[in-house]
Amino acid sequence: MSAARADALVENVADRELDAVLVSGEVNVRWATGFTGSNALAIVGEDVRVFLTDFRYVEQAEEEVDGGFDRRRGERDLLGDVRGALPDRRPLRLGFDDAQMSVRTHTRLAEQVGEAIELVAAGGIIEDLRAVKDADELALVRTAARIADEALREVLGGGLAGRTERDFARALENAIRDRDAEPSFPSIVAAGPHGALPHAEPRAVAIPEGALVVVDWGARYRGYCSDCTRTFATGELEGEARDVYDLVLRAQRAGLEAVRPGPVGKEVDAVAREIIDEAGHGDAFGHGLGHGVGLEVHEAPTLSKRGEQRLGAHNVVTVEPGVYLPGRFGVRIEDLAVVTEDGTEVLSSLAKELTVVG
Repeated sequence: MSAARADALVENVADRELDAVLVSGEVNVRWATGFTGSNALAIVGEDVRVFLTDFRYVEQAEEEVDGGFDRRRGERDLLGDVRGALPDRRPLRLGFDDAQMSVRTHTRLAEQVGEAIELVAAGGIIEDLRAVKDADELALVRTAARIADEALREVLGGGLAGRTERDFARALENAIRDRDAEPSFPSIVAAGPHGALPHAEPRAVAIPEGALVVVDWGARYRGYCSDCTRTFATGELEGEARDVYDLVLRAQRAGLEAVRPGPVGKEVDAVAREIIDEAGHGDAFGHGLGHGVGLEVHEAPTLSKRGEQRLGAHNVVTVEPGVYLPGRFGVRIEDLAVVTEDGTEVLSSLAKELTVVG
């Protein structure tokens, strides 16, 4: 696993005219090396493949890190061990993650490696690779999505009306844990006017009858995430609420149909956004259409007005338009999908037609 990923990273290092890249951050280190601990760095280049961790994780690294990495024990502050792990030639261009590394850490790193080593901003060099999942990653995302759906079906069996938002969210997250997974983010359960907050936090307030209820949840299985949203009704709906639900569903289906290799994120976003705009609710759809999902619940590529990354096979993305009317209600419908060679594989299995749950 990590050998193929490190090989791909070496190609990106060469494309950016670097001699090596310093892999930092728990998520990127895990992707590149397979290591799941909390303190490690990796250095990857054409003639270097070194993994650094401290005393606490040496045995764990022996079990988890493969791919031809030279595993080394360093001090707890691993920055002091970077210079000694680099090739001897000078000058040397070392990429670092400027999107995540703090100014303080960069300053310390520069002090440790010295002037003969040029630190070059290389943010995104790993994230671009992470956006294209391999077969093992896709299998884990599929499992996470299945667990999340099974958990929600179980909890919905106890109904919605009369339960508090908080109690429902806790029951949902416990059902995920019962399936040997963890919630991939704090679940959103928001009824009636509270659903007009896109990132509402569940309250100790009973869910009423005759309301729309937004449920946004996901599971994390062996590090990989799922993300899905459904909006339910606790009674029959008429008028504006039903019209808005049908509008969001139509936009969601159109956006999902546009997901395939080729278009950039903003082009997919525009397909769904145009439908909502034409219905007069453009101002009530203020977030992007979707985002990538993998080791993080929000990662590349981005489906939004600013999404410039072109979709390709084995991307995993959400498609989640919404309309939020303050003081009244909100509707969001979200599927998780794999971009295939000629379209999509939808991983979310729950029905999207409006479902009444008592």
